Amino acid sequence: MIELSNGDFLAVIAETRLAPSVHNVQPTRWRLRGGMVELLGDPARSIPVADPESRDWRLSHGAAFEGLSIALARRGLSVDLELIPTVKSAGSDGQLQRIAVAKIASGLTSVGDRPVATRTSWRGRFQVVDAETEIHLDQLAASRPDLHLIRARTDIANTARLADAASLDFLRDPAHRRELLHWMRLSRRHPQFNRDGLNAAAMNLSALEAWSANFVLGPLFNILDKAGVAAPLTNEYAKTNTAAAIAVFHRPAGEDPFLSGRAFYSAWLAMEAVGFKGCPMSVLSDWTEARTALHQR
Repeated sequence: MIELSNGDFLAVIAETRLAPSVHNVQPTRWRLRGGMVELLGDPARSIPVADPESRDWRLSHGAAFEGLSIALARRGLSVDLELIPTVKSAGSDGQLQRIAVAKIASGLTSVGDRPVATRTSWRGRFQVVDAETEIHLDQLAASRPDLHLIRARTDIANTARLADAASLDFLRDPAHRRELLHWMRLSRRHPQFNRDGLNAAAMNLSALEAWSANFVLGPLFNILDKAGVAAPLTNEYAKTNTAAAIAVFHRPAGEDPFLSGRAFYSAWLAMEAVGFKGCPMSVLSDWTEARTALHQR
């Protein structure tokens, strides 16, 4: 068993925190005890309205742990994972919850660099698909059996419309909008702008768009929705429809979301490694109608 110095541990965690998390709420905390690393969950950093069963919360912890394993692998180290089976839901109380314990070991041959530092959620339009893009899509499909790539232009367009319909359905729930706004950092004056949440820069929002979002998603939403304006103001079809593909991420039924989260981060890095930028569309799996439609297709 390897014991990291405090300095080495902080360097590892600095890389680890680049892993994705739902709404970028950054729910994972770490504690070093000798050669053991404890993964802890902060229930205050959850989205109980959008994620009532804490599935995405746990998935986020899995992605964070995958980030830990990647950071350690770069140093020739490995981790032996032990999941805590009795973990509570994210919103059960205010105490940090032990989710996993890992023992650090040596002897792992370094797996080389993964594109951790360049992975981001891409919120703009995508480049025109060319022959090289098609080759990279073939490579990605062959390397990741848990990714089903929707590549036909008609199917991409239909899925983009489905995602917008799902988003609008959720936005029509006032509690969902309040929770979303709580995690949006629409002004650089927000004290957490560069720490967590969905800030305007990461969402590719101009200063005017960020300022308007407070009103569109806040007190004006119902009025705009009744007037038929909310949908065109919130949909992302124009951007989504330019994608080279929509990657449907699927895992075995009943798999622990923690393990799904590890695979999710790994899949995203596999996309990044062959030159693709992506943006999560979790509404497609969260909305029953959208999920059912995708299964049927």
